[in-house]
Amino acid sequence: MLLDVLLNSKTWETAINNAAYFRERVNEGEFVYALYAAVIHSDLGKGIVLPPLYEVTPHLFTNSEVIQKAYTAQMTQTPGKFRMEFTGSKKNPEQRVAYFGEDIGMNVHHVTWHLDFPFWWNDAYDYHLDRKGELFFWAHHQLTARFDAERLSNNLELVDELYWDKSIREGFAPHTTYRYGGEFPTRPDNVKFEDVDGIIRVRDMIIHETRIRDAIAQGFITAADGSTIDIRNPNGIDRLGDIVESSSYSPNARYYGSLHNDAHIMLGRQADPHGKFNLPPSVMEHFETATRDPAFFRLHKYMDNIFKEHKDSLPPYTAGEIGFPGVHLTSVGVEGKLETYFEDFEFDLKMAVDSSESVNEVDVSATVSRLNHNDFTYKFEIKSDSEEHAVVRVFLCPRRDSNGIIFTFEEGRWHCIEMDKFWTKLSAGANVIKRKSTDSSVTVPDVPSFSTLIAEADKAVAGSSDFDFARYTRSCGIPNRMLLPKGSATGMEFALVVSVTNGESDEQHDALEDATTQSHTLCGIHGEKYPDHQPMGFPLDRRIPDERVFLSSDNNAYTIVKIYFKGEH
Repeated sequence: MLLDVLLNSKTWETAINNAAYFRERVNEGEFVYALYAAVIHSDLGKGIVLPPLYEVTPHLFTNSEVIQKAYTAQMTQTPGKFRMEFTGSKKNPEQRVAYFGEDIGMNVHHVTWHLDFPFWWNDAYDYHLDRKGELFFWAHHQLTARFDAERLSNNLELVDELYWDKSIREGFAPHTTYRYGGEFPTRPDNVKFEDVDGIIRVRDMIIHETRIRDAIAQGFITAADGSTIDIRNPNGIDRLGDIVESSSYSPNARYYGSLHNDAHIMLGRQADPHGKFNLPPSVMEHFETATRDPAFFRLHKYMDNIFKEHKDSLPPYTAGEIGFPGVHLTSVGVEGKLETYFEDFEFDLKMAVDSSESVNEVDVSATVSRLNHNDFTYKFEIKSDSEEHAVVRVFLCPRRDSNGIIFTFEEGRWHCIEMDKFWTKLSAGANVIKRKSTDSSVTVPDVPSFSTLIAEADKAVAGSSDFDFARYTRSCGIPNRMLLPKGSATGMEFALVVSVTNGESDEQHDALEDATTQSHTLCGIHGEKYPDHQPMGFPLDRRIPDERVFLSSDNNAYTIVKIYFKGEH
């Protein structure tokens, strides 16, 4: 309702006045959600840089120990900087990858993706979210692939999927607190799934999963009016994503249910499925906090395997479909050492504590260790027989499993991380293309702090500087510093797979050749069609029963690289 009010505000003054009115009268969490969604989707919000959510609602991004220290600092009027640790202990193997799921930048990416592509979106809001179902699949597939790469970097097995008829092996103690209303519930180890009273039953999950798998096996979805929708084609993944989530775009939500959304509630409520203790919602029920729970990735591996079942039902690409006649990728290289490390990051906690007109605010902040990497540059040498519009697709694929066994090409391709995708104009003859890691179409930079945004805006209003913050208008995207997986001290092997494909039929290719800052690969382009006419993940999204078909095409190449981790964790 509040989003409707803000989106239907015809002028800037009306929108601001409505926002100010409701800020005093509605639930704080609802207000922040509606305001962020409105700024993202309204024409009035174009160009607005929203402050990072971890400074607006810090209690959702840090632990209760740090929040308590911040309150004490405010009460005693003593400024403080507090160390934030990840949850759990070294007795828990999942602690080795907590830096990924609990990374505040990764949390912001997840919540912002769901703000960009809300399940409740209605086209009556003025535009269609192009390929929303496919983006749901691809963004979450990439989160899962990245999590698997971090697990392999830390000597852990690939994450196992969730089973409704088996216990959830890993418990989770979030150590986080609602600003009002108690702590996020803890889930012990080896909990067996129970029905969540009044909301969803375990057998409903199994029934809906079975119906979706039947649709994949049959190759069509049954719409609400009884008609059939063919999904055994390149666009089928988009319709499948609509019913798996399910969003308002689902052609038959009554029959196929809401597998993803219900699963988050089902998993989240297992600490109190019958409401006996009246516990508040869990971390799984908030987009800001869901990735903190390792079971999030088990849940999405389960979803991912359903999508893989569909992709595997499609015929493999032919040499003609993945080839680019006259274009020869002769060399793939990387300039700069692929090296990762941990750094300390500080963020503001003022919004976590209550303030009063009679008591001054004091500076309180948290510092947390986070993954980063040195900048590097790709170098591609491409020979073309004629002038061509081309798309360069870059993937990074783990080479070995947790036992050190080399993946076959077919086994490994589903674990590939999309590192970049960009358009370029090839000249006839030899082309040398360099592409900086910071220009990746998958990532976004850190949004400046709230205080920095205010200070810079004040300077611009006073006329002493320009407010040039356009590159921060989107928070949807993997953080720049997390483009590379952690790797290992001795150097972890990855396959760098590059494919140069024809971009002629991409309508926006001229504009896209200049676009370097948009995270369109995982997040599309607001209010516009997805720029790439190929399926997401092409050409690695379908079965490759014979790798020679892929590698014998002159426009494809791969090389082995090593990622080195420097330091301790």
